Amino acid sequence: MSTLPDLDALDALMSARHSCRGFRPDPVPRAVIEDILRCAQKVPSWCNAQPWEVTVFSGTATDKLRTALAETIASAGATPDLPFPERYSGAYKTRRQECGWALYEAVGVQKGDRVASHQQMLRNFSLFDAPHCAILSSPKELGPYGAMDCGGFVTAFTLAAQAAGVSTIAQAAVASYAPMLHAFCEIPEDRNILCALSFGYGDPDHPANQFRTSRADLAEFATWRD
Repeated sequence: MSTLPDLDALDALMSARHSCRGFRPDPVPRAVIEDILRCAQKVPSWCNAQPWEVTVFSGTATDKLRTALAETIASAGATPDLPFPERYSGAYKTRRQECGWALYEAVGVQKGDRVASHQQMLRNFSLFDAPHCAILSSPKELGPYGAMDCGGFVTAFTLAAQAAGVSTIAQAAVASYAPMLHAFCEIPEDRNILCALSFGYGDPDHPANQFRTSRADLAEFATWRD
């Protein structure tokens, strides 16, 4: 604990937040969602461009999105607007693997069980049964810096939601089917689809919510020049 109460409060909020992979069906009131969005939009952006736009789904609209995603992944290949990482190497690969195996262990998927691991991966496209989903996009003309600004919005959204008692998960996997999302969400082609933000009230008893990821030591990512 530090001697700065506001920092302690923020640290507690960030420590409590996790990627939720099991939701209760109860909807979040519209007023609460609007409050979360208003809070999240206060993050900084290059020249105050505020490039983020969200298409928010609730109720039957969320179920229709789930159905559309299921139909698309069964018949089309992944075509993201932004290229996905070429590879994960070194510490990045290790962290990715540790996260994946922790999830599989939590939900009972054995190493080498490709069928079960594939089924768990497909849970991304059912939005982990979340009652709400927001599809996030940024103008193509702003390039990687517009996407970087939207990364700040994602962080702020997840923390604001946590403060409101709402669980979240940011999903790049959903954005890999960008052509369908452009059409389904009526998002213009001059915007890049970046990710989905599925959210709702988390189910604390769901097996997929029984693990937490670790964080690197300060010395692994901070270089000091005094």
